[in-house]
Amino acid sequence: MSADSQLGYLNYGAPTRNPFNYAKTEQIGRDIATAWLTLEEITNQLNLFGDTSQNTYLSGLELAVRMAIEDFLGMSIFATSYRVWYNSASLYGTPLALDLPEVSQNTDPLLSGVTVNAVRYWDDNNPPVLHTLASDQYYYDASGNKVVVRTLPTDLNSSMTSPVICEYTTAASPLAAYPVIKQAGLLLLTHLYNNRSDTTSSIQHNIPWGVQVLLRPYKPLVM
Repeated sequence: MSADSQLGYLNYGAPTRNPFNYAKTEQIGRDIATAWLTLEEITNQLNLFGDTSQNTYLSGLELAVRMAIEDFLGMSIFATSYRVWYNSASLYGTPLALDLPEVSQNTDPLLSGVTVNAVRYWDDNNPPVLHTLASDQYYYDASGNKVVVRTLPTDLNSSMTSPVICEYTTAASPLAAYPVIKQAGLLLLTHLYNNRSDTTSSIQHNIPWGVQVLLRPYKPLVM
C-alpha cells in the first residue's frame, strides 16, 4: 500500500508535477561554530608543524571553507535550517507538493535526511492570521525532495504573494566524511591562506585536480 493511501487519499498530482514551485527561500539557521577540518589536518596541510600562533585565524578560515563547500554542493556538512515561501498559484494537484530547494540524505534509508519543522499558511482575514498545520497533514517525500500535504484550507489568502511557508532542517550529510570532500576543503583552505586578497599581479591557473574537479561528482544533478 502506498504512503498516500495510508494517509487516506490518492496521490494524483504530486508524482507528475514539475519541481521548484517555491517563490523564495531563506536560510534561517546554520552552525557557524563547529569545526569540520581539524587543526591537525590544517596545520599538516600548510606545513605549520608545531606552530600554534595562527590557530584562531585558521579556525575562522576553516569555517569559511566549510560554508563555501556546503554552498557549492548544496550539501549540509552540519545541519542547516531553511524557510521556503510558496505562491498560491503554483500549488495544484491532490495532494499538494511543496518542493524543497536544499535537501540531505542519511546513511540509513529509513531515516529521513530532512526534518520538517512546520508548514504554515496565512488566511484571508484582514489583517491575515498565520496558522500552523498539524503534523499529520503532511510528510516528507525523500524520493521527490518535497513535502506532500493532504490539502490546504479554503481560507488560504489569495492576495498575498506567498501565503504558504515550510520550515525544515537538513541533516548532516554522510558525504562530509569522504576523504575527497575533505581534501577539496584543504585545497580551498590552502588557496585562501596563501592568497589573502581578491586581486593579484600574476597570472594564476587552476591545478588539474583542483577543488571543483574533486567536488563535481558529488554535486547533485536534479532532473
